[in-house]
Parts: sequence; structure tokens; C-alpha cells
Amino acid sequence: MERVSTPKKIPVIFLLKCLLFSYILTAALLLLLAFLLYKAGLTEKIVSIAIIAIYVGATFFAGLLAGKKMQSRRFLWGLLMGSAYFLVLVLVSLAVNHSVGEFTDSFLTTLVLCAAGGMLGGMMS
Repeated sequence: MERVSTPKKIPVIFLLKCLLFSYILTAALLLLLAFLLYKAGLTEKIVSIAIIAIYVGATFFAGLLAGKKMQSRRFLWGLLMGSAYFLVLVLVSLAVNHSVGEFTDSFLTTLVLCAAGGMLGGMMS
């Protein structure tokens, strides 16, 4: 008898929860950064580095959670979570700015950082 494998269902709700978790984590860390900026008077360079670290950290945890749940091809699920995080960032930015003219070199850099952070989280799961 031939075994027919049924395709695994993708838990979309769980992946959306992971994405929501990453944005809640981002909001909390950005609020902490704003508080530190207010109290300590951080420089622009330190704030820029902290924002990059927040992006990578949030996508890392989303990729970590997604990788633990999916159990196979974890790095791809982490990459998906990092890319989805970036896509939401772009959509919110477009909604706020109403134009594409504001995109600079940091657009590609942010995409790579978000995708790499999620992939790393998936690999570490």
C-alpha cells in the first residue's frame, strides 16, 4: 500500500500572534528608548543604533517563536516573520507619509536587518 502524506496546515493565526508579539515588544522598547532619550539626552547616533537593535531583536523573537512551532524549515519561517514585520513597517510608513519619495538607502538595509533577525531567530529555535 502506498502512503499518501497529507500536507501540513500552516497555523496562520499563530504566525499573526508572533507578528503581533513582535510589534508589542517593539512598542515597549521604543517607549523605553523615548524615556531614556528624555531623561539621559542620548545622542542621535545612539538612538539610531538602538532603533536598529530593537528591529533586529523584535524580529529575532518572532522568528524564534515561529521556528519552535513549525519544527521544520525553521530558518524559512523566521525569514518569513522578519519579512512580514518589514512589510508592515513599510505599509504603516506609506499610510503615514502618503508617498514613496521618503525611501532612502535605509530601506534596503532595514529589509535585510529584519529578514536576517527573523532568520537568525528561526535558526536558534
